Amino acid sequence: MTTANPASASPRVVSPLRFAWLHLKFQFLETVRIPMAVIGNAVFPALAMVFFVVPQDSVAGNPQFATMAVAGLAMFAVCSASLFTYGLGVAEDRALPFDPFVRSLPAGPGPRMVARVGNGAIFTLVGLLPLIAVAWLFTSAAVTATQLAAGVGMILLASVPFVLLGMAVGYSLTAKAALPVVQVVLFPLAFAGGLFLPPMMFPAWLDTLSQLTPTRAARDLLVQALTGAPANPWAWPVLVGWTAVFAALAAWAYRRDEGRRFR
Repeated sequence: MTTANPASASPRVVSPLRFAWLHLKFQFLETVRIPMAVIGNAVFPALAMVFFVVPQDSVAGNPQFATMAVAGLAMFAVCSASLFTYGLGVAEDRALPFDPFVRSLPAGPGPRMVARVGNGAIFTLVGLLPLIAVAWLFTSAAVTATQLAAGVGMILLASVPFVLLGMAVGYSLTAKAALPVVQVVLFPLAFAGGLFLPPMMFPAWLDTLSQLTPTRAARDLLVQALTGAPANPWAWPVLVGWTAVFAALAAWAYRRDEGRRFR
């Protein structure tokens, strides 16, 4: 009778997807344990709909205008959740003693990054529920099942560049510095992208500048998905281009932070 040598047994190989799932589960539980982190991102867009859209009969009573207003505020919810959750959240994580240990594990940064993007998409969709409820109850906004599915898919795609931008801020700055930087970045992008004021009300110079922003590109593509209105032909190239830029910034910030902390 022979006994297997434990030392000779091949180690168990865990797939990157398994690591990503574990990180996603951990980050999700970590976030929901602080309810205000979830509630806060959902309150402002819904309140903005209640105070600035619902009272205007010319907007709330028009199905297309109401749907466009929902699209703009939905994109603001995406930007806010992504930038605050990752711009501030990553910076706060870096200050914790447990963070260097997790980053030193052999799984590498890939699964953790994928989990952060996935977690951002989950809480983006959760944060949109109050906004959708207000629009459904108090406005004439209406979409078909196909348009709704296309809109959800577009929101998930549009969240990726803003999650990457948030991670770039979070890995570059401390928590105290990240908060004002996120605020300075978020609100100008939201106003310039037509998330609060319809772009058709912009002067010509601002409309041209607006079309170069990722928020305007994402907003136009979401409006196209929900209403069928044609988007700017440059919207996809602009969104993809900014996604590549923010991905490069996030990777650079991560490697720079890793080099400074793990020499």
